[in-house]
Amino acid sequence: MKTDLTISGSKAMLFAAGLGTRLKPFTDNHPKALAVVNGKTLLQRNLDYLKGFGIQDVVINIHHFANQIEEFLLAHADPHLNIVISFEEEGPFETGGGLVFAAKNFTETSNPFIVMNVDMLTNLDLQGMFEFHQKITPLATLAVTKRESSRQFLFDDEMKLVGWRNNATGEHKWVGIAVEEVMPYSFSGIHIIDPAIFNLMPSSGCFSITDVYLNLAANQSIVGYDHSGDLIIDVGKPESIAQAEKMFGV
Repeated sequence: MKTDLTISGSKAMLFAAGLGTRLKPFTDNHPKALAVVNGKTLLQRNLDYLKGFGIQDVVINIHHFANQIEEFLLAHADPHLNIVISFEEEGPFETGGGLVFAAKNFTETSNPFIVMNVDMLTNLDLQGMFEFHQKITPLATLAVTKRESSRQFLFDDEMKLVGWRNNATGEHKWVGIAVEEVMPYSFSGIHIIDPAIFNLMPSSGCFSITDVYLNLAANQSIVGYDHSGDLIIDVGKPESIAQAEKMFGV
């Protein structure tokens, strides 16, 4: 067990390359990372969130209106953060492809790293989640809650990943055979991942990290971390900005 590791010594990655089609018309002219909630962009809020746990090294993948994100970071440079840009010029490569495109930033050590969607806001205790991950040392720990959403991960009674479903279409994907008794949880867009995953997934391409987890979970430990009760919102639609402003202050 890697009990000597601390979250403050870990690296993090913010997924910010997506087209943000659900957030139109804002994303017709801007990246979703620069959507504003109570006077502060989603990007700045999540950089502050990570910094609040002592994280200093952050990789940000960019594609859609990439220049605007670069200009924002230059104008709001934080001396306490070491930010590396992963520019997916030929992308975006989705979550799995974007992760492997940035892999060189995480493979120099065996330390687990944090991945977060830039359009998710939460008050999850990331330190507590990191300690949970360190205690059981899975390949990946996924932050989840009991809430409604269009897509959900499915877990067994030990919170091991066994499947995924689309609640809108009824589509299911299973790790192995279909499981009758499952616990559905909605993903919070935060993962803690062991860099060993890069040896077990495609080395390039455009693909979802969800499919990677479902492919690996039969032989690798992919677990859920239930943080139900915390504030959590997917700021993916125009109306969700107003909701987020009620939940998160300046």
